Amino acid sequence: MTSALDFSPSISESLGDVTIFTAAGDAVQFKDLWDQNEGVVVVALLRHFGCPGSWELAATLKESKAKFDSAGVKLIAVGVGSPDKACVLAERVLFFPCLVTISLYADPDRKAYNILGLYYGWGPTFFNPAIISRFGALRKAVKNYTIKATPDDRSGVLQQGGMFVFKGKQLLYARKDKETSDHAPLDDILDVCCKVPVS
Repeated sequence: MTSALDFSPSISESLGDVTIFTAAGDAVQFKDLWDQNEGVVVVALLRHFGCPGSWELAATLKESKAKFDSAGVKLIAVGVGSPDKACVLAERVLFFPCLVTISLYADPDRKAYNILGLYYGWGPTFFNPAIISRFGALRKAVKNYTIKATPDDRSGVLQQGGMFVFKGKQLLYARKDKETSDHAPLDDILDVCCKVPVS
């Protein structure tokens, strides 16, 4: 099990310098996405925008957004692929053009994923029991599925995601998905966020 202690205390600074893109295609740096002094943020790194497991997680994040809002926590989702692929997910899963409900960003070169050391490869992507155990939830999440959201650079489909909670620059929680659809339980994430005093 991954924990915040497995990361360097300066991980937020390394991550902060990574440039990602809004669904509209504008470049932004991680450090500009939340208050680096006191802000509490959940950074959900999806696999890629064409992954059924990512569609399921995005739908769950959308459903949970009100809980995070009431706790004063910002919710950010990042996926592998170009901004136009992010828009496909936004429109088909979240039913908003280029995402209005949660902040969605594209990391086409997987720079944030590499800095955080997230799992990558054939084994965790295709040979795991999590997909079978979550078949019902996945089927519901992909009712509007299209392969058009899959990254043009097909190597991106081997990337796994993860979930991270920061308060300012301090990493409070870290979890790397070991395999496809191995998402952190959002109740655990919310519990971590609610224990943090928000200024």
